[in-house]
Amino acid sequence: MSKLLVKIAGLCRKYRELIAYLVFGVLTTAVNYLSYLIISPFFAYTGVPTVIAWFLSVVFAYCTNRRFVFRSKAAGKAIFKEAGSFFTARVMSGVLDVLVMAVFADWLLFNDKAVKLASNVLVVVFNYAASKLVVFRRK
Repeated sequence: MSKLLVKIAGLCRKYRELIAYLVFGVLTTAVNYLSYLIISPFFAYTGVPTVIAWFLSVVFAYCTNRRFVFRSKAAGKAIFKEAGSFFTARVMSGVLDVLVMAVFADWLLFNDKAVKLASNVLVVVFNYAASKLVVFRRK
């Protein structure tokens, strides 16, 4: 039993960043999805509630990714560069989210809640690649 625990602990250390990203990615998705569910009944189309939910989830994601996932040590002016890169990458994934919602929910009339979940999967994959390769890359 102790060998198994040691092996699991080793795997957790080895994949800590990916595991943390998945945990906080799920939480970020929850912020995005729940915000959308709360806001969407007040709008005829998905654009405005998608953008509001996106903004709330990006603020949450930056704070958690910086501290818990990538353990950024950026300080001073470097934080502004890091945050700028993060938000720029998230704008691109936000546009992807809005386009997916517009095409599949507004135009093709698929269930907007199901489309939102599927869109969030695409966004999480894109965001991890952007964060890992651009925003929080180790110098």
